[in-house]
Amino acid sequence: MPCGGFSIARSRTIAAEVDRDALCVRPALPQDLAAIQSVYAPAVTRGLASFEEEAASVDEMLRRYAEVVGRGLPYFVAERGGEVVGYGYCTHYRTRSAYRYVLEDSVYVREGLGGSGIGSALLAQLIHAAEGLGYRQMIAVIGDSGNSASIRLHARFGFLRVGTLRSAGFKLGRWVDSVLMQRPLGPGDSRPPTTPRA
Repeated sequence: MPCGGFSIARSRTIAAEVDRDALCVRPALPQDLAAIQSVYAPAVTRGLASFEEEAASVDEMLRRYAEVVGRGLPYFVAERGGEVVGYGYCTHYRTRSAYRYVLEDSVYVREGLGGSGIGSALLAQLIHAAEGLGYRQMIAVIGDSGNSASIRLHARFGFLRVGTLRSAGFKLGRWVDSVLMQRPLGPGDSRPPTTPRA
């Protein structure tokens, strides 16, 4: 699928460091889900970023995708040379109504391609899209306190570490922490919201 829609150049953040000719971020499409599943599966079976222990099927990934985009939330893929090399999306942080201005981000990069700017490009677009939709806070729930790559990525984009849930999961034979990081969106909590949210 040709890479259209969003270009890195439109981002207002440090994602401009990424080689614009080699990488583009665009809205995900249903036909991307097999490639997305192939990016996600190793994070489940060999990594600690996800607390799932069995990789979801393509059909299940498609169901999750439809739920995200059906709520009008951002879901992007990063493409390089016509290949999906990463993806990211936002979900509501919690479902109770008072949380309605808060999103949680998820970013996954194809195994072996970490540190090449893909995560930065995706996170930049997620932040930009979430601000455009009127959300006020973004939360990152990072699997494993040793996941320095994800912690550094979020810190570069202004996320602050606000807590650690010690030994919140047990995976791959060991206890795993969850690191919580938070970033304001737009005016954050400096004034009440003006965009109503259901």
